[in-house]
Amino acid sequence: MSSVPPEPDVSVVVIVYNDEDRLPTAVGSVLGQSLRNVEVIIADDCSTDRSYEVAQTLAAQHPGKVRAIRLPENSGGCGEPRNQGVKVARGRYVMFLDSDDTLEANACRNMVEAADRTGADLVSGLCVRVHTDSRHGKRVPWYPWLYRSTRTLDSVAELPDLFVFDTLSTNKCYRRSFLLDNELTFPRGIHYEDLLFSAQAYLAAERITLIPHTVYFWNVVQKTANKSISNRRGEIRNFADRVEIHRRIDALLKERGEDELKLRKDIKFLKHDLVLYLRELPFLDDDYRHRFAGLARPYVQTFSDAAYAELDRVHAICAQLLLREDWDGLMPAVDTLINRNKISAPLAERDGRIYWTDRHLDDPEMRAVLDVTSLGYHAKQLHQMFLRNRLTAYTVRGADVVLAGEVVNPLGVIAPDAKLTAELEFRARRRSLQTFRFPVPAPRHRGDHIAWRAEVPLGRRLRPLGIVDDVWDVRLHLTADGKRTTSRLTVGDVTLEGVADVPVRPRLTRLMADRLHAEVSAKGHLAFRLAQHGQLARAGRAAVERNLHSRPARAAKSAYRSLRSLRRELNSGTRKLQVYEHLLTRLPVRKGTVVFESHLGKQYSDSPRAIYEELRRRGTPVTAIWSYAGDRPEGFPEDVQLVRRWSWSYLRALAQAEFWIDNQGFPLRLSKRPETTYIQTWHGSALKRMGFDEPGTRMLSEAEQRTYQRALDRFDHFVVRSEHDVRTLARAYRIPEDKLLRTGYPRNDALVRAAQGTDDPEVRRLAERLGLEPGRQVLLYAPTFRTGRDGRVSDFVFPFDIEEFAERFGDRYTLLVRAHYLNRLTLPPSVAGRVLDVSREPDITPLMLLADALITDYSSVMFDYALLHRPIVFFAHDWEDYAQDSRGTYFDLLAEAPGPVPRTPEEFYAAVEDLGALRTTYEARLKEFVDKYGEYDRGDAAARIVDRFFSAAGGAR
Repeated sequence: MSSVPPEPDVSVVVIVYNDEDRLPTAVGSVLGQSLRNVEVIIADDCSTDRSYEVAQTLAAQHPGKVRAIRLPENSGGCGEPRNQGVKVARGRYVMFLDSDDTLEANACRNMVEAADRTGADLVSGLCVRVHTDSRHGKRVPWYPWLYRSTRTLDSVAELPDLFVFDTLSTNKCYRRSFLLDNELTFPRGIHYEDLLFSAQAYLAAERITLIPHTVYFWNVVQKTANKSISNRRGEIRNFADRVEIHRRIDALLKERGEDELKLRKDIKFLKHDLVLYLRELPFLDDDYRHRFAGLARPYVQTFSDAAYAELDRVHAICAQLLLREDWDGLMPAVDTLINRNKISAPLAERDGRIYWTDRHLDDPEMRAVLDVTSLGYHAKQLHQMFLRNRLTAYTVRGADVVLAGEVVNPLGVIAPDAKLTAELEFRARRRSLQTFRFPVPAPRHRGDHIAWRAEVPLGRRLRPLGIVDDVWDVRLHLTADGKRTTSRLTVGDVTLEGVADVPVRPRLTRLMADRLHAEVSAKGHLAFRLAQHGQLARAGRAAVERNLHSRPARAAKSAYRSLRSLRRELNSGTRKLQVYEHLLTRLPVRKGTVVFESHLGKQYSDSPRAIYEELRRRGTPVTAIWSYAGDRPEGFPEDVQLVRRWSWSYLRALAQAEFWIDNQGFPLRLSKRPETTYIQTWHGSALKRMGFDEPGTRMLSEAEQRTYQRALDRFDHFVVRSEHDVRTLARAYRIPEDKLLRTGYPRNDALVRAAQGTDDPEVRRLAERLGLEPGRQVLLYAPTFRTGRDGRVSDFVFPFDIEEFAERFGDRYTLLVRAHYLNRLTLPPSVAGRVLDVSREPDITPLMLLADALITDYSSVMFDYALLHRPIVFFAHDWEDYAQDSRGTYFDLLAEAPGPVPRTPEEFYAAVEDLGALRTTYEARLKEFVDKYGEYDRGDAAARIVDRFFSAAGGAR
């Protein structure tokens, strides 16, 4: 009597088609699972190679563990082999594996344990894309934020991102009875079957569990001529199938009333799926483009306005131009979609607004879509622009290459009479290697572009090494009247197929390569790759490849990777903190060394600047060091010593400094040694609750609160400008009385002196630099930033119509707009000369001195500007939202404001109509405001601090 084999815990269906070499590895990853009770079903989709024979051999080698089935004819996709595998599966659970991928060793155990523990119909784990042809073993987790912790859902609607983004079927484990009871099968004869199957499974599952474990390795080969089905986007059937699958999913969602899931899916289709095909359009013919638009139009036109509202400006432009089949406008837009900083169109200015193109502007809907004023292209100078440089010709003449192109000239930024020069640069993609430059003769204006042409002796002059510099990128440096812009060569209408490769002579040997092959980079730009045509070159390259995989070569590469990893680790934040604590703080303190920092290194400004300049004015013998953030310092004096924030030199400077002086906070994780004196000048009095008065801070864990308190305890002295600061800031940050410096803010010394009638020559220089007309009064608009519900800083939006303001008051006032440093501002061209963006000015104090009146909302600039006894207008258009959120305020601004508090644009316009009347009406309240919130600002704060800490009489403490 034959025994019945036990029921497997998992049946893994491995599908294969013409993949005899990789199939054993895939099957081996199942047989090697830590969960032993697993069966393998190999479903061969009628391969024409030896795949089925290999499958039968594996079945014979592992009887009872491996079974092989074969479809009678090729199904043309992945779905039907999986269906047939499920039909013969015996396991309690079912998983799917492709023959070119592998399972993680504990995948089955982790998923089955989760399913048994939670009763889930479906368990999903993390998939990792493994780039098998990557030199450095590149691995990319697939939507990892979904799998940060174990989570069980009673409905996929609880986590729409799971439904929208993780549409794979292969990183999941399904209860087999769940599949059979719900008759879940993959569609046959259509691509993207995973999308539909996953949607059906998600919607049918009564419980879904996500686990934070890697379960599936998706092996990706990018450098291959035979692209996978999902990557063959140049085939129109590919897009047709994708749209059809999405239509079927839409029908499911409509049937179930899942409107929110439908919206999220549509947004993803516009932002991701559609973009994949748009990227390919520049390289495809008109017939394909027309058929593509014909498929896309009737589908995406059904999407709601809410889906389109989620698109950024360039993305929306692409979608609308596609619907109208405006290829001349769309191709440049696609270039910018791929290369986000690139300006790809000539642009058009109409009525003081900037538009992507001058076409379609008679359509109000398109006019709104094409308005790119907010992107700020018009505010950039030539050297700040990354311009589209369209390749118009590419031919090879022996060892020479003839290149021609057109650089877009947006809004005529390059004047018709500008002196033009240009050169082409060929640079090895790997940094630190050589570059080659070739002159480009006589670039010239051609309509709204700059045309150029060059015959480059590439084969004779470009000398690669031959092994480590396989890929070469091309750039054009165009100089107009001394200002240079650098562009890449965008390949589109010019075909590179069939053009001869260029002979090349590598420096090492021609056994490495003998040709340069032109290709298109992932961003659509012209590049060259070393190639081997001759027998010697092919043999030499093959030998090198063999040696690169030999045991010594593997050891050398492993050592190199270890060194690179060590270098990254040494420069990591964790390692820097360790070195700082255990080594740098053991170095001797350098007497007289002062590290200054303003607004986290973003500016040379505020009270640290005032103290530094008082020290310099006196000639005090100190070593002053300023920190700066970002790649390069901006706005700092040329003669100051600078260190980049978080660099090793920065950490060493802080570790050995006798004084720290800043206005916001040196990195919280850096401890301060007892020998160092930390003077915290702070950056403003408080309207909104701060520190431990914030509910968010009080909600931190005890450990987190202790860490925060330790950072605050580093302050040896805390500067205040009023008893209001003592009651609010000092209490909120738990600053003891003996640490308070009642000196006032050093940055406000200049304001107090100006109120007393002292002129500041810097103000006159600033007015000249800004080009202000002497007859106009100056208004300074300085609002604070806003945050959304998620805590992220919101984009800057004017609460009034800036063009209407300029129209009403432009002949009387010049409005200076200074956005908060966390915001980015763009002004429309229509207000030029009447409204100026001064956000990049490093210090606001000279701007306040220049202004005849201040317009603000809730910014702490109100406390400083009040010292000038000049009018202040508080445009509190969203006071309820600002004051009544979770943080709250220390006082009612509407009741105490020393100036009008308009709530609507019309009230605001009326308030600024007569500054003289404001001055008279609010003079008394302004004085009361200054007495209450600026009582210690007397014009000598910097001097008092320098006297106390840096003079011989004051000593070092």
